[in-house]
Amino acid sequence: MNRRKFISRTALTTAGIGMTGLMPSKDWSAGIAPSDNLNVALIGCRNMGFGILQHHLSNPGVNCVALCDVDETTLNDRSAEVKSKFNQNPKLYKDFRKMLEQKDIDAVIIGTPDHWHCLATVYALQAGKDVYVEKPMANTIEECNIMVKASIYYSRIVQVDQQQRSGFVFQKAMELIKAGRIGKLRKINIWANFEYGVGPAIVPDEPVPAGVDYDMWLGPAPLRTFNRNRFHGTWRHFWDYGGGLMSDWGVHLLDMGLWAKDLVKAPEKVLTYAANTFHEQRDRETFDTMTVCFPKNDFVINWDMTAGLQRGPYDMPYGIAFIGDDATIVTDRSKIIVYPEWDNEAKKFRAEEYKFTEGKESHFEHVRNFIDCVKSRQKPACPPEVGRAAALHAHIPNIAARTGESMLVWDDVNNRFLNSAPANELIVPFYRQPWTLPKI
Repeated sequence: MNRRKFISRTALTTAGIGMTGLMPSKDWSAGIAPSDNLNVALIGCRNMGFGILQHHLSNPGVNCVALCDVDETTLNDRSAEVKSKFNQNPKLYKDFRKMLEQKDIDAVIIGTPDHWHCLATVYALQAGKDVYVEKPMANTIEECNIMVKASIYYSRIVQVDQQQRSGFVFQKAMELIKAGRIGKLRKINIWANFEYGVGPAIVPDEPVPAGVDYDMWLGPAPLRTFNRNRFHGTWRHFWDYGGGLMSDWGVHLLDMGLWAKDLVKAPEKVLTYAANTFHEQRDRETFDTMTVCFPKNDFVINWDMTAGLQRGPYDMPYGIAFIGDDATIVTDRSKIIVYPEWDNEAKKFRAEEYKFTEGKESHFEHVRNFIDCVKSRQKPACPPEVGRAAALHAHIPNIAARTGESMLVWDDVNNRFLNSAPANELIVPFYRQPWTLPKI
């Protein structure tokens, strides 16, 4: 189906999403664009979102027609950058719902904090827009479920920004694993040691900065006083908005472990140790140290995280070791190295050596894949079901840690834990009024 020709859906349908009281007064429909150019809009302009926008605008025929941010300073600064770098003049908004009424928008980039991903995605899909959404796909299990359902119901293209699926290094690793070049895959060890994961130094609350719509920034999250540690950049260390280092890097690296076996489902069982072991008290609710085991049918994924450090196995701060009978593949975003096992009887290596050390960040390739899929209507490299699987591999250990459970057993069919009532209380988020959780 041509991306310009689709059936418009009205804002409220009996099978659709009930969000009475928060919808714009107009019915939403995308209309027909006057050319084959792709018109994009960005919600959340400060960091990753703006970087992703620039990757979009580096492709010919892509226009930025709208920017939205709750921080007026950020909004004006990014608008000036778009003008100076790309000679484009997007319309500016502080309320993304108003922005979605703009008829010439084809696709929306969502670069907000995690707690906004679900609502912004669903509203954009309902408005007839395709979506490129930051990872993790959402901040809770149920929000991930809703986003998968919404992408199907509204028949739109959704790309989750797990960009490693579009990069050469990890594509090559998957090629070698699936071709049997390392023998039977037995174990995947993943580690992430980053200094920022311990959280920021403690600072007192303060007045809301001028030009910031803080109530809108909080959105469905509980009402709290303003603190800079819970705002730009470091919000991810607080459960209402993110999941710490586990959800920030975990979804990327665990996603590669799932890709090795093409798994697109939640973990059935999770064994978790979590603590805050850093020597200083920092401003955070999330954990700085975690060890997690994900038993699978015929292999195991192990996750090891120690925030506050910058070194790890193979002298790499983060990485993945795919361990097979014949060889181990070690990867990060810059390199892939095959370490073959030695065959004592045959007096030779069991696998061929391979080394590539010129890898690079793959956001541009991931964006290019999204643009191509918007035009072709083909499934993108990281669709919502893939984003959900990776997110749940981060959320379930976090839930285990928060509830003090060393082991959680998950029933994916019935969307519940089989062995913990407290854990079940954290599946569905509580939305602050007047925001309501979408229902598909």
